[in-house]
Amino acid sequence: MTSLKEQKAALRKERLALRDAIPVEERLEKSLQISTHGEDIAFQPGSIISGFLPIRSEADIRPLLDHLAKRGARLCLPIVQDRETILFRELRKDTVLVDTGFGTRGPGPEAEVLDPELLLMPLSVFDPQGNRIGYGAGHYDRAIDRLRKKGMNPRLIGIAFDCQEVASVPAEPHDVGLSAIITESGYRGFE
Repeated sequence: MTSLKEQKAALRKERLALRDAIPVEERLEKSLQISTHGEDIAFQPGSIISGFLPIRSEADIRPLLDHLAKRGARLCLPIVQDRETILFRELRKDTVLVDTGFGTRGPGPEAEVLDPELLLMPLSVFDPQGNRIGYGAGHYDRAIDRLRKKGMNPRLIGIAFDCQEVASVPAEPHDVGLSAIITESGYRGFE
């Protein structure tokens, strides 16, 4: 019998291969659809929202981030600090982006570190119950745990393509479920 870790790894490999197989032009179109579906996310002006810049075959949500900023969101991006810890650095219009490891770019050390109230999160796999599988390093799980220890309860919105959905994700006690998912088909809340 395979362990939960092995089951998750197999699902991750399978669904990321499907995501990688989406032709670039189609992925851009689907990314625009995702961004449009996310435009009505509820938040108060001044709320701190973490987004991400796409790596590999992730959805490109830069149009959504721009829209949220115009609605008054204070944006930040995740930065992997020491291979273990994600920090969220403020992203402003004039922010110069630097290489931040793992093929990512983001604000440099001069940018203010923020605690997001809402996280737009890339992922590998999700299910109709709001369970998710990340990339296997646990960065977001540790970041969410750190925010919760500060007394925060951030909303977690997954960003993925429809092909990344499975019937059921094998969940472990430490796994943190999503509040919602946005795909090219629309916004689905789990709250």
